Amino acid sequence: MLLQIEEPNAPVKKDVHQSQAIGIDLGTTHTVVSYVKNNQVETILINDSKLMPSVVGHSENGFITGKSAQECGDCVYSIKRNMHKPAEKLAFGKTTVELTAEILKTARKAAENTLGEAVHDAVITVPAYFDDTQRQATKDAAKLADLNVLRLLSEPTAAALAYGLDKKTEGLYLVYDLGGGTFDVSLLKFTKGVFQVIGTNGNTALGGDDIDHKIVEFLKWENTLKNRLKAKTLKHDVIKGGTDLISEKDLLSLSKDLLQETLACCDQVLKDTSCKLQDLDGIILVGGSTRLYGLSKTLEKYFNQKPYQDIDPDLSISHGAALTAHALTQGAETLLLDVTPLSLGMEIMGGLTEKIIPKNSPIPVQKAQEFTTYQDNQTGLKIHVLQGEREMVKDCRSLCEFTFSNIPPMPAGMARIRITFALDADGLLSVSAKEMHTNKEQHVEVKPSYGLTEEQMHKMLYDAQLHAKKDIHERLLSEAIVQSSHLLKVVSRAIEEDRDLLNDSQYANIQDLMEKIRHSISKKDCDNIKQLTEELSQTTQAFAEKRLERSISKQLINSNT
Repeated sequence: MLLQIEEPNAPVKKDVHQSQAIGIDLGTTHTVVSYVKNNQVETILINDSKLMPSVVGHSENGFITGKSAQECGDCVYSIKRNMHKPAEKLAFGKTTVELTAEILKTARKAAENTLGEAVHDAVITVPAYFDDTQRQATKDAAKLADLNVLRLLSEPTAAALAYGLDKKTEGLYLVYDLGGGTFDVSLLKFTKGVFQVIGTNGNTALGGDDIDHKIVEFLKWENTLKNRLKAKTLKHDVIKGGTDLISEKDLLSLSKDLLQETLACCDQVLKDTSCKLQDLDGIILVGGSTRLYGLSKTLEKYFNQKPYQDIDPDLSISHGAALTAHALTQGAETLLLDVTPLSLGMEIMGGLTEKIIPKNSPIPVQKAQEFTTYQDNQTGLKIHVLQGEREMVKDCRSLCEFTFSNIPPMPAGMARIRITFALDADGLLSVSAKEMHTNKEQHVEVKPSYGLTEEQMHKMLYDAQLHAKKDIHERLLSEAIVQSSHLLKVVSRAIEEDRDLLNDSQYANIQDLMEKIRHSISKKDCDNIKQLTEELSQTTQAFAEKRLERSISKQLINSNT
């Protein structure tokens, strides 16, 4: 039996008079708009085409978009690649968000012309690897375009929804999404109407445009390209091969490195989810660049099965978005679970990263963990929110910092501060801290002022794999130093207060061990630090018991008095 989507704590809407919600594939090279009519997905024509170039131009009459912008010449392409710096002025004195809003305005107006009614609600797709800044920038652009975003949906997830409804098959599927400017791969599990994304990977700086540029440079080198010939005119001629501008052999050679990079991402997502090639029940191709000559055969050979290409790869993402929009407003028979592509966590003592929401966690998700104070009478706690896979803070991306204050003064380790990370369905994060004795709470929305560059996004996951062993060693060393330093501090204070409970031999032995620990810390000898710390802990156990007895005796005397 198929499951039904329901928003948490709210019934599914079934109002037949509700205005139509649309699905928008806001692509790097093209934008596609679709909606559901009589349970069938329809794609809206914009200037007589299902694909509107994601291009913005400027004329004396104001902003123009799509084909008209291309024809005017004074225009800007690939705006989506700048979503990591939304406030930076990109062209015509306008920011990336403002220019994106112009594209979305055109999409909305085209939908209104087709449907004959006002359109307010939309599901908009984004690359799986868009971070908080890029997702928030997309929502801000939609707001400027007078659109309410029902959901930000990752592109591979949207495509999987379109295929899943058509095929009604169960199993493990890999969605290979090669667009003009980005590459995403997702691993999805389809079971009885439930689509769960169990892993994602990709490269936000890799796409079909890179092949176009290589072709242009190659043809220039071959002296067969006229000065006015541009990549956009070449794409339709060479993307399927069979053209006399370039041989099939040369085209395969030029695309080889790109295909290998995409396959490396596929390998990684399988490794992350402990799956194997033979576990896959199908490969779904998404994105116009999957039409590249030789790509399908390369994938067929690599995965040992023929990829699915039943749906137009340019339209499938928009179709999935439209189906999701319909589901969120009218109810549906399918449940879709997405995941977060990078781990989220916070800094703890020693410059270490404590992961709260691990990579590939289904979203929306909320997870909490309790922390405590490190020093006596500590009344504040710095909360440093991080993103990434590395063990050390210095190797992760900082999202924000805030101080949770007014913690009641008490001995170190006694306070209980519950930190909660909540990631919503759009992949946007909020963090709250609550002191459990007083119930004092503080809440922040994490909206960083800058996003990851395209290169940084790919590099974060690569570095995590490359430095895994080194990172673990560094983490173990830091943990050992934190633990030993804390013990040194506690023992030093105890000796200062109750030196008379130790004879000279015991005192000398403890001082010798403490000096050895300090020396091991300076040498960063992890194993020796751990061994000496354990030895000091055992050596001072009898001293600690004597101090406890003295403390109890004092309390009894005071109570009798």
